[in-house]
Amino acid sequence: MTAPVDETRLRAIVPTVIGILGRRGADFAAAEDAVQEALVEAVRVWPDDPPRDPQGWLVTVAWRKFLDATRAETSRRQRELRVDAEPEPGPAEDADDSLRLYFLCAHPSLTPASAVALTLRAIGGLTTRQIAQAYLVPEATMAQRISRAKRTVSGVRFDRPGDIGTVLRVLYLVFNEGYSGDVDLAAEGIRLTRQLAAVTDAEEVAGLLALMLLHHARRAARTRPDGGLVPLAEQDRGAWDTGLIAEGIEVLQAALARDRLGEFQAQAAIAALHADARSTEETDWVQIVEWYDELVQLTGSPIARLNRAVAVGEADGARAGLAALADLDPSLPRCTAVAAYLHEKDGDPATAARLYAEAARSAPNLPERDHLTRQAARLNALAGG
Repeated sequence: MTAPVDETRLRAIVPTVIGILGRRGADFAAAEDAVQEALVEAVRVWPDDPPRDPQGWLVTVAWRKFLDATRAETSRRQRELRVDAEPEPGPAEDADDSLRLYFLCAHPSLTPASAVALTLRAIGGLTTRQIAQAYLVPEATMAQRISRAKRTVSGVRFDRPGDIGTVLRVLYLVFNEGYSGDVDLAAEGIRLTRQLAAVTDAEEVAGLLALMLLHHARRAARTRPDGGLVPLAEQDRGAWDTGLIAEGIEVLQAALARDRLGEFQAQAAIAALHADARSTEETDWVQIVEWYDELVQLTGSPIARLNRAVAVGEADGARAGLAALADLDPSLPRCTAVAAYLHEKDGDPATAARLYAEAARSAPNLPERDHLTRQAARLNALAGG
């Protein structure tokens, strides 16, 4: 009986294998292509003949694939002189390889979409087809995007540290894509961030991991069976994953204890306060407002200020929330929906219904549009009744 391949474990060693090929002389694009071919071979062979040393097997097969490719190109024939075996890298080198790949795939010269695609290929170990399915685009389109990204970073040297903030933003983009096709990108974002946390002690990496875990813990309660959105106040908190919540809070507390606050730690602290409350009414909204104050000071983000207005409305009343909202650009995404909520909370259902309907017309996706439309219809029905 054949044993199924543990694809998660397989993908976890991809950065190390790419790094080893790079030190043997392969450039990034060639190394990444060779490792992808080795992964395909592993999925085919391992169920019947699992290796005792998966990483060593992948290095051997990927290096052979690389040599086969270079032999076919006379202009690169000199690289065959670098075949001599090298000692297996120790843990410090493995960590350095992984971190270098994260910086490479999140290079500032790449667009966010290209950075995400390259990260999923080179670090995540996903195939081009899997990434294309996750983004609902043709495989050929995704292949071109990844090829362009690899060409862009092919000559990048790493003689200085990369920007960890850019890496974290790319990972958060991966996480926020959620689920589509046969790849759960939210889970993949968590896996990649765990992997990054294992090779760096940056507080913001821990903050992002905590934020992902706390958000992911509420996933099962966020949607109805028909795909409709369930607002936080209406979610079944018994369906939240208490194990992920506990882990997220533990990771966050360890990061906060180092007293170097960053935006992901602040966001995670807000998520932790929501996760810790037994109901919307029992939520510590005053402390949430304080954390939003920290977040706004750190980032100046209009979205943070918008979310702060909601928290102020809960902590100090709807009028205070509307006053906080008045300073924001009304064209800000979801600003109209927040105004509708606060007007309803303030006892003005007519204005709220109008604003819900207006917000529905500019909603960024179908579930959100349907939710806002239902809110408007509910208030109009109450007025009619």
